[in-house]
Amino acid sequence: MFEKSILTFHGLEVKVSDHANEGIMDILNHSVQGSEGGLRFSLQNIASRIAAYKDQIRFISLYKKNKITGTVGACFRLSGQGALRYPSSYIRYLAFQSTYQSDISWRRKGKPLIKAESDDSFKKKTLEIFSHPHVLDLPGIFEQDKHIMYAFLESMNERSRNLVTQAGYEYIRSFLTVAFSRFSPKADNRVGKLIENEKPSMKELLRSFYKDYSFFTDEYAFYADKYYVLKEGDEIIAGVCAIPTAYKVYEVPGVWGWVMMKILPKVPYYRRLFRPGEFRYLVFDAIYYKEGREGVLADLFESACAAEGFNTGLTWLDDRSELFDKMRTEVNLGALNRMLNAKPGLVYANFVNLAEKEKNLFYDTPAYISGFDFS
Repeated sequence: MFEKSILTFHGLEVKVSDHANEGIMDILNHSVQGSEGGLRFSLQNIASRIAAYKDQIRFISLYKKNKITGTVGACFRLSGQGALRYPSSYIRYLAFQSTYQSDISWRRKGKPLIKAESDDSFKKKTLEIFSHPHVLDLPGIFEQDKHIMYAFLESMNERSRNLVTQAGYEYIRSFLTVAFSRFSPKADNRVGKLIENEKPSMKELLRSFYKDYSFFTDEYAFYADKYYVLKEGDEIIAGVCAIPTAYKVYEVPGVWGWVMMKILPKVPYYRRLFRPGEFRYLVFDAIYYKEGREGVLADLFESACAAEGFNTGLTWLDDRSELFDKMRTEVNLGALNRMLNAKPGLVYANFVNLAEKEKNLFYDTPAYISGFDFS
């Protein structure tokens, strides 16, 4: 494990580490995600997910007088296939101490930390880190290499959008939340867990299915050995990774948000679907179906819910992808999705050392929104 200082100025210091130390974990465990007026929640399973990234995660953390005040994670992977395949880093776990959350320029209210000009210079140098992946000490990543750094943001989170724009990131795609629910999920005898010797062939099916998607990775497709498949005979017709996840939800926007927060938890059956104190659900990731058989996804999802003891599953899909269209029109998703009024998420990317022709592909192809990265 390592931790190194890469930027210092007037009592402020930026460090890079390949692990989450006690200070980083404390900030992350107490951080409320989202924006005012939008969905606000806190993650409940941070340590296990960080562990799953193994040595492929880096934390960029801000310290003031040796006390941590903020952090953000960069998760490395090779993503995409063919002309879309590049070394990539997905940005997540942005969190600041409450003192700094209201002002991302890191000035105390009514009392600047340092002079405005110096503060702006320090902020600029810090943001430049997110355009220079080579400073993160990732093996085999050098300054002149092509690399993509990307993030998924709420459309209503103006503060985060401003921040990534200042760091040189460009908006390229949008995505929507899709919810699946059943009051009393039942198992289908065609569904079972993928067995070890089937993983290579399943990987090939997934790679073919997502061959035209940017940011696709199968690295976490079989996370915790919870990949479920629906078979007819010996043929895999559909598959999904079902990752148990929990959020503590503080606020859901809009009228339906009020219903979900105030009404549903008191209504029989519906309270099985949503409890703000601990919203338990499955993340559906690495979804696959044989062409023309998208309808069986409902049976697959329901069986996964029954097996794992959940009533709800969530996934996130590029809203101009064929998979999103099929899910919306051909799959019986259940009551929760009909109530959901989620705002679009946004994909922002920083294309390091890519030519314009190479970048343009990412505007024109659907993005793979990794469910694991949301779990």
